Amino acid sequence: MDPLSDVLRLLKPVTYVAGGFDLGGDWSIAFQAHSGIKCYALVSGTCWLAVEGVDHAVQLQAGDCILLPNGRPFRLARRLDLDPVPFLDLRWDGWNNGVATINGGHETLILGGHFVFAGAHTEILLGAMPPVIHLHEQHDKTELRWALERMRRELLDERPGNALIAQHLAHLMLVHALRLYLAHGINQNAGWLFALSDPQMAKAIGAIHADPGTRWTLPRLASKAGMSRSSFARRFKTMVGSSPIDYLTRWRMLLASDRLSADAEPISAIAMSLGYASESAFSTAFKRVMGCSPRDYARDTQQKDRGLHPLA
Repeated sequence: MDPLSDVLRLLKPVTYVAGGFDLGGDWSIAFQAHSGIKCYALVSGTCWLAVEGVDHAVQLQAGDCILLPNGRPFRLARRLDLDPVPFLDLRWDGWNNGVATINGGHETLILGGHFVFAGAHTEILLGAMPPVIHLHEQHDKTELRWALERMRRELLDERPGNALIAQHLAHLMLVHALRLYLAHGINQNAGWLFALSDPQMAKAIGAIHADPGTRWTLPRLASKAGMSRSSFARRFKTMVGSSPIDYLTRWRMLLASDRLSADAEPISAIAMSLGYASESAFSTAFKRVMGCSPRDYARDTQQKDRGLHPLA
């Protein structure tokens, strides 16, 4: 499995679809802070996006898509000088197939999706991402708008299997958006996601993900990247934000925490499969990275899960 798919699997994406807005006249909508990633596609018309803490607003044209990964409050508006109405206070003229009509509609159509994660370590994916990702190339528009529209249709139409199809379309949209994001070479910040846009770093990260139990060393990973040890170490640190060995250790502990939550295998088996010669060595590394012992983590996670179960 490639690293992007690997991390998304560990983060357990769950999808919520917000539908959309068919807007007319003057309007300005304020949205509260959110978890996960929100994605909007402007199907027709124009509007502005202003995100809290971001200096400049973004003007959106028909076909543009935006991702909002950091959960900050934001505003969508026809004009920036209009007073915003909180989303929860909106009054619409009608509701048709999940799309709310406001001020008569027929001028601006916005469709939106909301992706949240059930995994415990969402900061791996979202932590280093910028507050706004604006996808506006023609290819971006075509691919993302199609997926979002299909997803909305499947959720709202009463046809067999529509929920499952919509879920797969939602995941397709999220992965495709992240892939496009990487293809544009947006790598101003440090993080594993940005490193995947670099072919040499991607080879090393891919090797770690393909076989996390291998006794990886700095020279072996540098060889995978086709670089000298010193050059590889410097570039990896700059792009990922940690050393190659620290990244390897953290990834192993995240895999271990997922398996500990399932309570399906002994700690010693997890330790051996991830390249540790003893349970003691694994437990020391786990506590250093995760802040508690593997046994405490498994117990606390399972108690939390039981507490959330409706029949507990």
